[in-house]
Amino acid sequence: MDSRYRNTVIMPAKRKLIILLKYCLLPLLLALPGTVHANFDFNANCLKAYQLIFELKINAAKQLIAAEKNVHPKNSIVPLLENYADYFYLITVESKQDFDKLKDEKSSRLSQIEDDDEKSPYYLYAQAEINLQWALLRSRYGEYFTAAREIKKANGLLQENNKKFPGFHLNSKGLGLINVFLGNLPDGVLKSTLSTFGVKGDVQKGLVMLDKLAQNLPRSTFEPFYEEVVFYYSYVLSDVIHSPEAYAKTMKYTARISDNSLLKAYLQAYVCARNGHNEEAIAILAKRPAGEGYQAFPYLELLMGTAKLNKLDYSATNNFKRFLQLNKGVNYIKDANLHLSWIALLNGDTGAYRGYIAKVKSSGYTYAEKDKQAVNEAGAPAPDNSLLKARLLFDGGYYAKALDLLVDENASGYQSVKDKVEYYYRMGRIYDALGKDDNALQYYQNAVNNGKNLKYYYAATSALNMGKIYAGKKNDAKAKVYFSQAINMKNHEYENSIETQAKDGLRKLNN
Repeated sequence: MDSRYRNTVIMPAKRKLIILLKYCLLPLLLALPGTVHANFDFNANCLKAYQLIFELKINAAKQLIAAEKNVHPKNSIVPLLENYADYFYLITVESKQDFDKLKDEKSSRLSQIEDDDEKSPYYLYAQAEINLQWALLRSRYGEYFTAAREIKKANGLLQENNKKFPGFHLNSKGLGLINVFLGNLPDGVLKSTLSTFGVKGDVQKGLVMLDKLAQNLPRSTFEPFYEEVVFYYSYVLSDVIHSPEAYAKTMKYTARISDNSLLKAYLQAYVCARNGHNEEAIAILAKRPAGEGYQAFPYLELLMGTAKLNKLDYSATNNFKRFLQLNKGVNYIKDANLHLSWIALLNGDTGAYRGYIAKVKSSGYTYAEKDKQAVNEAGAPAPDNSLLKARLLFDGGYYAKALDLLVDENASGYQSVKDKVEYYYRMGRIYDALGKDDNALQYYQNAVNNGKNLKYYYAATSALNMGKIYAGKKNDAKAKVYFSQAINMKNHEYENSIETQAKDGLRKLNN
């Protein structure tokens, strides 16, 4: 490894040498004559704290960080680790109050780092990481202008660090995330602000960076950062670009992570649930690591409830109620109550249904997209039972069962225009998932024809999916027509997300 990074070496690729390096070689290396004694010392204590954070054993990590701070108060890895601990604490508790309190720590942490050794590759990297983490947190609570400034700062710092230390592979982690995130950002305040700052992303470039890291880090001295790279890579594959490879790649890259990691269980279960591997998601959540040492993570109850309901297992009620009891944060309260309303409706309890719908409207906040959509659905007529069941089964990946529910139905059997359009859309989605393109295109077209002037997402998503089918068939002309049609539909649910995906489809066709 380059001698410039000698004081930053953390671990060789072979795990059997970890103990030797942590407790024997690293102290000797730091004491070698001629070694630069920078105060970015990722020593054994810091390494253990970092690993504990990524297992979501945050309290234990904080104890180690505090001990390190006491013994080595000038070690500038400490403020970076403190920020990591706060970041993962905040994304698990979803507490706006804690977010508002902890964000004031940012400036003092950056100040300590800025006063340290500029010759260390961690000097700019640590500043970039802290800015990027707070930007991601702020974007969850609508602080888009400040988040944009922090992303711009992080991007600039990482690019500069990449020029100064091209062999410092961790630069690619933040740069990869920023490129994918910005390259696929929907229209809105954050995107327009970043455009004003002159910051743009490149999805493909970012994906290549993250994939290369995920493949190569286990064979490098940067192996300890592997879990963090996989965390961000899985996130962008599943949530940002909606990649069909999200499930396969997440399961592949998380396989080597310890089963003691609650973060691993979350990543795998979340991606399984999002990509039609519902039974696997339930199994992973059922055997997830537990105990007082782990950070409280109420969202996992919501995830389990959603997965159970997607197979029409109404014991999901217990999980949704447990989430609402345990949750101290502001997000997904409306979403949980919406799911409870559906269970009541499917059980024929219209009184309880109306009660939960009232809670959707009155409880919780609308920072998260799921909660915004819950409000939309609470304001719409009650869903048809068969369409709701088909929707849930589809989301769980039970495509044949969903088809069995609707195959003998007909659009004329539904009274409202909304239900007719949803029927066409649901049938289109099911046939699409089953690989029956001709049937899917027929139903999608009916959804477009009958629903293009409605506020619901059915028609626009149908047009988007038709574009994807034609793109897969290499019929670029028709693909462009339907992607453009999806873009041109306005004032409907999920408008920004659908438009962003359609624009990405057009961009790929034009490359």
